[in-house]
Amino acid sequence: MIKLNRRGAMTLMGGAAAGALASPAIAMNKKIKVGALRFTSHSGSFIAYERGYFAEAGLDVEFEFFQAAQPMAVAIASGDIDYAVTAISGGLISLADKGAIKVIGGALKEEAGLDGQKYLISDASYQAGIKTLKDLDGKKFAVTQAGSSFHYMGAKMAAAEGISLRFTPLQKVGAIIGAMRSGQVDGWSIVPHIAKPLAAAGAWHMVANVADYIPDYQVTTVFTSSGNAADERGMTESFLNGFSRGVDDYAAAMIDGTASQDEMVDLIHKYVYTDRPREKAAPSIINGTMRLATGAALNLASVQDQLSWFQSEGLVDGDITLDTLVDGSYVETTGA
Repeated sequence: MIKLNRRGAMTLMGGAAAGALASPAIAMNKKIKVGALRFTSHSGSFIAYERGYFAEAGLDVEFEFFQAAQPMAVAIASGDIDYAVTAISGGLISLADKGAIKVIGGALKEEAGLDGQKYLISDASYQAGIKTLKDLDGKKFAVTQAGSSFHYMGAKMAAAEGISLRFTPLQKVGAIIGAMRSGQVDGWSIVPHIAKPLAAAGAWHMVANVADYIPDYQVTTVFTSSGNAADERGMTESFLNGFSRGVDDYAAAMIDGTASQDEMVDLIHKYVYTDRPREKAAPSIINGTMRLATGAALNLASVQDQLSWFQSEGLVDGDITLDTLVDGSYVETTGA
């Protein structure tokens, strides 16, 4: 039997139809694959694995790493991985419309008072006189793919500033970093642990916060296959239980100051900036500190805003509803 504190129990029962807890998965010692990016924002999963929270929930977890959101959504739909944390993309929404995917919780989010994602201008463009976001009118804004979260963030900013952008798909975050360094693109938006160190090194300039344009943005979500959401409730609750415990530990160490930050940095460094020695990786890991939703709570108002934007751009079918995309029975939901 899983032992839950009161908050953990209430979180898992937050939806109207939260069923029995995860004892069936414990009995099976179920082997699952979890998709992730090597970002500090994926630390909830890494901590849950390293500290045995997934194992205690009856799950034998193997990670599979990706370099963009949309391939992760495809891997969930195909059954190559079981659970993942990533941004909502046009590809994910379209797969949900086909009955392949469900969002079941929230992860990274913008929160007032905490540092968050940044809008950037490349140094070459900055030196050429592009000093503000409004100056990006008609310029190249980097995205991984059309319909990615980068596309959404760029478009929301452009609408607010009354400008147009030339969205430039470069497929991978690493390719975007190279293009920003070389001045092949003019602007981008990214999490602080990538934005800050390269801004300090002169690769680009941080000119605004994403939260200034998209307050309370649900940046990433927890999602799984529709089959897992509907038919593997015990396993899915077990995953969310372990993940949420990892998120609690992350917040204690990196935000609240009630646990060792050094110990947490050591753990995260096993997965993030692994090509750097610990002393060089630590500042970037710390710079990446953003809020991960307690209990995987999900901001439905933000998810709806994203869905509506994708529909307005013709990137997904206009008839898709929030219920098609989200199974709200697993976690606390807000903003509905």
